[in-house]
Amino acid sequence: MLESEKKYRNIAENVSDVVWQTDLSLNLTYISPSVERLFGEQPEAYLKKKLDERFPEHALNRIRLMLSDEMKNEENQLIPKDRSGTIEVQHYRADGSIIWIEMNVSILRDTQGNAAGFLGVSRDITNRKLAELALEESERSKSILISNLPGLAYRCKYDRQGTMLIVSHGCYALTGYLPENFINNRDLTFNDIINPEHRDILWRELERAVPQKLPYRCEYEITTARGEHKWVIEMGQGVYSDDGEVEALEGIILDISDRKEMENNLRYINEHDRLTGLYNRGYLEKILGSDFAQMDGKKRALISINLSMIQLLTANYGFHYTQKLIQKTAEAMTIYCVNSHMLFSTYENRFVLYIADYKDRVDLIEIAQNIMKTLEAVFVTDRVGVGIGILEINRNHIESNIDMLLRKLLIASERALNDLDKGSSICFYDQELEAIVHRESEIRKELTRIAAGEDASALYLQYQPILDLKTNTICGFEALARLSTTNLGSVSPVEFIPIAEKTKLIIPIGKEIFLRAFRFLNKINALGCGSISVAINVSAIQLLKPGFSGSLLETIREMHVNPQNIGIEITESVFSSDYDYINGIILELRGAGLHIAIDDFGTGYSSLKREKELNVNCLKIDKYFIDILLEDSPERAITGDIISMAHRLGHCVIAEGVEYEEQKRYLETHGCDKIQGYLISKPLDEDVALQSLRA
Repeated sequence: MLESEKKYRNIAENVSDVVWQTDLSLNLTYISPSVERLFGEQPEAYLKKKLDERFPEHALNRIRLMLSDEMKNEENQLIPKDRSGTIEVQHYRADGSIIWIEMNVSILRDTQGNAAGFLGVSRDITNRKLAELALEESERSKSILISNLPGLAYRCKYDRQGTMLIVSHGCYALTGYLPENFINNRDLTFNDIINPEHRDILWRELERAVPQKLPYRCEYEITTARGEHKWVIEMGQGVYSDDGEVEALEGIILDISDRKEMENNLRYINEHDRLTGLYNRGYLEKILGSDFAQMDGKKRALISINLSMIQLLTANYGFHYTQKLIQKTAEAMTIYCVNSHMLFSTYENRFVLYIADYKDRVDLIEIAQNIMKTLEAVFVTDRVGVGIGILEINRNHIESNIDMLLRKLLIASERALNDLDKGSSICFYDQELEAIVHRESEIRKELTRIAAGEDASALYLQYQPILDLKTNTICGFEALARLSTTNLGSVSPVEFIPIAEKTKLIIPIGKEIFLRAFRFLNKINALGCGSISVAINVSAIQLLKPGFSGSLLETIREMHVNPQNIGIEITESVFSSDYDYINGIILELRGAGLHIAIDDFGTGYSSLKREKELNVNCLKIDKYFIDILLEDSPERAITGDIISMAHRLGHCVIAEGVEYEEQKRYLETHGCDKIQGYLISKPLDEDVALQSLRA
């Protein structure tokens, strides 16, 4: 036995499988060196491990049971003595992972032939075992899937009739027919229940995919045995012989009616405006893209109806009132949806009429005028301003993107809305407007560069003297922002300030204006003119920015400027933004010592009705009331009344735009406190303004 065992071990040293030997209590007495390849550890380390460190509990129980059975069968002489048993179990590797091994075990005997232990060979069968388990799981899952499929699984011939060979039980729930109705076309072909317009679609998909051994997929509509219409999706692939010929098709057919209904609803929502039911901007872009791709020589144009002013009614009548008014507008506008005209609701308060065929510009103007008449009837009691922009689509527009096209149309309607006070409410986007838009764009670019500190010299300040009529001396200056660039030349504040406010660039630019004005004020103080003040214009955008007053007061402290020498001028229109909030900011600034003046008083929001509620020091009478002094007799002019009422409310009065002596005399006679204008001086550059004080 020993010689045989020695010979056996010599062989074991040179095989890839692991050879091992135990006593009858399963204590390991030998393991071949190949254990390192199989289990990842040296033989010495493996020999020291306990059984439960080598095998999972369930595997160890199976091994013990098998060996116990082998011993009983031998004792009962039920098996030959040289018989070996085989078992497949899981085994731990040194890193803790589990592999599958096949163990071939035989009983080890002594010289008398009695059982002395066990001799075995173990080999790795992990890949095979995992494949077998995966196949078993696949077959089980396939069986469960087919049994519970909410549709039908099939095997059919590759023919136009869709001759069914095998049909699952889900057929009845889907079609209302039993599976045997379709088998070999016994009662009807499956193709018979497919709606005629979809049969060719399905066949073309099969012809595309099957010859190339690709999976196929098709959605189509069927009519069930009960006459119901259902949308289904069919997915499958061909079954091929060894020589590549198509033997059959296998696949599944599922009910997607609910999904189709949802898709249709989503498509409607995606293409229509919720409030008016009209097609929306997205669908307009889709139509324009399609038409541009196949231009047919017809003239095309877009007419935009801008009702943004309608939102002003919300404060008085509520949100639902304006919503119903927009719906009413949409209903009234549908009369223009004729022939090649399509109406779209592109924004909440804007409509676009797309005209795919018209004669000339006169034709477009006539349509726009008719629209205006229709809307005048709708808004007869609300007096909503309407702006109509018109854009004729030409080859240049087609070559540009659609978003740019619609942006130009919006610009035209906004321009028309802004020109309402000039008696015009219709505006074409033409070369003239293009030039204006281009200039505004260039101004915006320059303002952006200034705000970023890239061209600080383009922005500069001039200072217009303010005369105290009581002392006939200069008591202050108004700081006036100016813009001059290489590309644009000199740009009027009337032109660039609104652009700065619209783009919010007024915030960084306004901060720079404060800094420059404070430096100028420090230079004035250095001349010994400590009573001279400087007034700075501030927009509503700046006032409404959180932290404005705190930031301004901090800058004043840092630059060591006397706040009593600083004036803030705001137009009374700012109070239409948030009256109480802005009035609170003014009160805070006044508390710090600054002087607050209402600029252009008498033509804006508050008028004298609310003037007594404003936390201001001073009123600057608008130039309009100064100019009329040259037209009306002194007895008829109301300028003196404005001065008198302002004084009774405790405010000083400054008249701006004074250009003639007779205006000055009237203002002196009626007690005006201060004046400014070309009669006193035009706006001066900083060095000239300082020189005037030295004189």
